[in-house]
Formats: sequence, C-alpha cells, structure tokens
Amino acid sequence: MTSPAAATLRLDGIRKAFGATQALRGVSLELAPGEVHALIGENGAGKSTLMKVLSGAHAADAGTMTLGGAPYTPLNPHDARLKGVAMIYQELNLALHLSAEENILLGAESARGGWVDRRASRERARAALAQLGHESLDLDRPAGAFSIAAQQVIEIARALLTKPKVLIMDEPTSSLTQADTELLFAAIGRLRAQGVSVIYISHFLEECRRIADRFTVLKDGETVGSGDMKTAGLDRIVTLMTGREVKDLYPRIPHTPGAVVLDVKACASAPRLKRATLQVRAGEIFGLAGLIGAGRTDLLRTVFGLDAADAGEVCVVGAPAGAATPRDRWDHGVGFLSENRKEEGLMLSQSIADNLTLTKHGAFGRFGWIDGGRQRATAQRWVDTLRVKCRNAAQPIGQLSGGNQQKVALARLLEHPARIFLLDEPTRGIDVGSKAQIYQLIGELAGAGKAVVVISSYLPELLGLCDTIGVMCRGELAAVRPRAEWSEAEIMRTATGSAGTT
Repeated sequence: MTSPAAATLRLDGIRKAFGATQALRGVSLELAPGEVHALIGENGAGKSTLMKVLSGAHAADAGTMTLGGAPYTPLNPHDARLKGVAMIYQELNLALHLSAEENILLGAESARGGWVDRRASRERARAALAQLGHESLDLDRPAGAFSIAAQQVIEIARALLTKPKVLIMDEPTSSLTQADTELLFAAIGRLRAQGVSVIYISHFLEECRRIADRFTVLKDGETVGSGDMKTAGLDRIVTLMTGREVKDLYPRIPHTPGAVVLDVKACASAPRLKRATLQVRAGEIFGLAGLIGAGRTDLLRTVFGLDAADAGEVCVVGAPAGAATPRDRWDHGVGFLSENRKEEGLMLSQSIADNLTLTKHGAFGRFGWIDGGRQRATAQRWVDTLRVKCRNAAQPIGQLSGGNQQKVALARLLEHPARIFLLDEPTRGIDVGSKAQIYQLIGELAGAGKAVVVISSYLPELLGLCDTIGVMCRGELAAVRPRAEWSEAEIMRTATGSAGTT
C-alpha cells in the first residue's frame, strides 16, 4: 500500500444511493503516482457510479476523497478536469465534423487579447499528441475521417491538455484491433513514465494483467479485493467478481453432434470473403477464429443472406436451394446475432418486448394490430428465464446494461424459434458473470440439438466452449479441426498465416 502522503488519489468509504438503490456501499481505492490501476467488476458492480463520483458527474453521499494529499470534492466534470482528474468514456465524445485540432482544443484554446492564438493553440495540440507518440497526426483532418483508434488518440490528447494527475479509461480497447490495442498500450506506457496515474476499466482480464500494476475488484457496490496484478491469479480475480470458480465458467453440457444442417461450399463475397467451406451439425458448437478483417463476419452475413454470395453456395438442410434473403433465413430457422448490437442488432429506444418479438409480430396480433398484453407476457417469460435485470418487459432496452441487452437479443432467436444460431461476438463488452450465463445458454442449445456457430476474438472462450474450431486467414477458412487439436498458439499461427493449413 502507498503511504497517504505519497498516494496520488485515495478514496475511503464512498457511498452513493439513487432512491432505494444503494449503488456504492463503502468503496475504497488507492492510486500511486504513475500507476496503472485496473478497476474490475461485473456490470452493475458500481464501477460506472464510482467513476462518475470521481469525475464530478455525481456527488458522493458519504466517504472522503483526497487528490495529491488534499481534500478532493469536484463540483462537476469541468471542475474535476481543472483539479487534475480526466475521464475518457467508452463511447467517444468527439465533434466528428470538426478537425482533430479543434476537437483537442475545444473549450481550452489559447487566447491573447480576447482573440484565439492559433499558433499557440496548435503547438499545445501538437505537444499533447507528442506525449502519446502521435505528433504526426493530421490536425486539419476531420475527426470523423479517422479510425476509431485514432479518434481515441484525439480524445486522450484533449484530456492531456489540462495536465491531469489521474486519467480514467473506460473499456478503451472494446472497439480496437489488436494492432491498435498495442499502440494504446504504448501510449499508456508513456503516460505512466510521465507520472500520470491511470484507472483502467476493462472486462478483458488478460489485458488488465498485462497493462496494470494493481487492481481493485468491486461487487455489489463494495470493494471485495485488491492487490498486485502481476502476482494475482486470474482465477482468484474471477472468483472475487462472480463468486464462482473459473472451471464453472465454461459448463460442458452433454451434447452429441448429429446430422449436417448447414453446408457451406466454397463461398465467397467481395471484398473480404475469398473462400470458405464448412459443415455444421445439429447439436454442435462451431467456433470461428481469426484476426479482425479476416472475413469471419462476412461469412456469417453471407450465410444469413445479408451479403450476396459471389461464388459457391450455402445449403440449409430442409430449405430450398439458391439465394436467400434474411427473411428467408428466418423462415428456414436460421437466427443471426450481430456483433454491433447498438446500431444493427437492437432498437434502443423501443421496449424489451418489441425487440424480443421483432421477427414474429404476426404471432401476437391480427390485421396489423399487436396484442400488447400477449407480447409483454411472452417477453416477460424470457426475461425471467434468462434472468434479465430490468424493471419489466416494457422497459426501453437502451436502459439495460450490455450483458442484459445481449440476453434479450439471444432471446429473440429463441422465441422465433431458430434451429441454427449464428452468433457474432456474443460476449463482447459484457462482464464475466453475464458471459457465464451466455455460455450456459449456448451449451443448453447444443444439448437441445441446435447448431451454434460462434465468432469470438477471445481464444479461451472458443477453446472452452466449442466442439470444432475453424480459423480464417486473409478471407479464407484456412483450417477446421476438433477443439482438442487446437491451442491458442496454434490458432494464432494459423490466423496470421505462419502455420501450415489443412
């Protein structure tokens, strides 16, 4: 532990309630100068509330905070930044039509005699980027024209203008490629060397272990554990978060693969999908691995009819041969879960019931009118079955956590009902506890004779869950083998084209 005088930030017994809901129940956390501190916990554990208290968006009901040894009570986020605490949210907050320079300096431009000093402002923007190793970034280019990774650099540079003592990063790699993640880690390393302390929030525990010096685990609004990240076993951290052992995360529900229900033959779809051949059987969990851009999502979208096949064919057993639309695929018993649930998978302003029954509204009414009572009752049964945390099925789905949104998206496929499940990154951005519930559901689907195809960038997930794993490389399905014949290293060698293919 750091001595009180040496600590950059110290939180003791922080409490916060919203009506009858006790979001924080006495959280304590300590941060040393130049330390990267991982804040870990399931959705609903209190991480977001704690960060809003720390960044000035909420006032604590009880407890104390000190920054640099002095009492710290921010009045609002702007006040927090002026005092040395800056936060970068998972959803980046940029004015995409403005230039990179304008975004970095927004509200903090240098001025002289009441006029903006453009030369001094530009120098400050360039200096902030230099701290991150990105001094060559084009300051005149609109922010919306950059990649997500570059936009994140712009956001961090803006935070650095106020010379923060503490920088909070919420799920910073959730939308980044592996290469961009490496660049972000290098930038965090530079900040650490400059004495900036970082609170790093992520559901990726291996990532936390690599980048963080220490960790704090929250559960149900309380601090349940903390320690040195390098010596802490991930098994212990998962147990602190969930109350269950790691071996219980990937339940092996008995299932026996049967007859082929999906047969993909030399399928291609421009520009990324070059060639893919595979068979999926009833009662089988088939995993798809590969680097981002290798064609995994393109393959599932082509199977589902969202993208047109330029060559080859997709055969769903029991369905007519030939091209098919997404509506046809729903009628054939094929369900698709998009990796982009916010923009493509869900209607965030609509209710849980509307989202869950979207593909079969005709079953809940006649002549264009929906029986809302029947619809909500059906949705509520799935809410109860999948333990979705919500008020009721009438609640707007946009108000739910990512894990609970994902459960509703899966429930839509169950209610339809589908017999072939195409799941693209089904656990992205959700906590370990919700992941365990989704793994359980996937196992139960296979046990009921359903075919499940899972895309995941998280290799332990594929190895713990699947019966068969196929690896894509540069648009081609390079190898398909039983799970037992794969290791993480072999999957990566195949995905990068540095191993022989079969």
